[in-house]
Amino acid sequence: MNLGHAVAVPWTDHPEGVTGIDKRPVDGPVRVSAPGPKGVGGSGLAGDTVCSLKHHGGDDQAVYAMAREDLDEWERELGRTLSDGAFGENLTTRGLDVSGALIGERWRIGPEVVLEVTSGRIPCRTFQGHMGEKGWVKRFTQRGAPGAYLRVIVPGEVRAGDAVEIVHRPGHEVTVTLQFRAVTTERTLLPRVLAAGAALHPEVLRTAREYEDKYGA
Repeated sequence: MNLGHAVAVPWTDHPEGVTGIDKRPVDGPVRVSAPGPKGVGGSGLAGDTVCSLKHHGGDDQAVYAMAREDLDEWERELGRTLSDGAFGENLTTRGLDVSGALIGERWRIGPEVVLEVTSGRIPCRTFQGHMGEKGWVKRFTQRGAPGAYLRVIVPGEVRAGDAVEIVHRPGHEVTVTLQFRAVTTERTLLPRVLAAGAALHPEVLRTAREYEDKYGA
């Protein structure tokens, strides 16, 4: 598990010039619970700071997960070391296809915590500044492996090294990558993501419904 604290930086659009994107691994235990609605609630992890509540945090973005395998691919491409938490993720997994997860898929972490996949992470200016890579937002978007936001279904404590078990897979084919492409580079895919129903992040669900109303399926 990776936690971050507010740090002043020159490249964020936060009005106070701070960000909590720089997450660092901790051994735990860390309490995980639903933080409250977006705009009010921050991170789902106790001790983790979300500075921009307008765009980040809240019940449907309570935890951000990234596959270690994806970080390893970026390491090779960028020619630099990326530690766990380097992308601002709370949960760095191993042996799990995070971006290939289905919207609504549920994971049990350790003996008690259950999380549900809601959407992919949309890159922003703060992420660009944190990485310090030219054209980072475009490069990250083109890769189409954004990692996943999750909501908390069953709260509890997690520790570094806890096993992640998929305990539910819904009966549709809407993956995180498909949803991500639908809201970024391939808007014509938006009607397809509606198959995930209420498990979708509410903002994505609203966008997809509006697109279908305007353009049809």
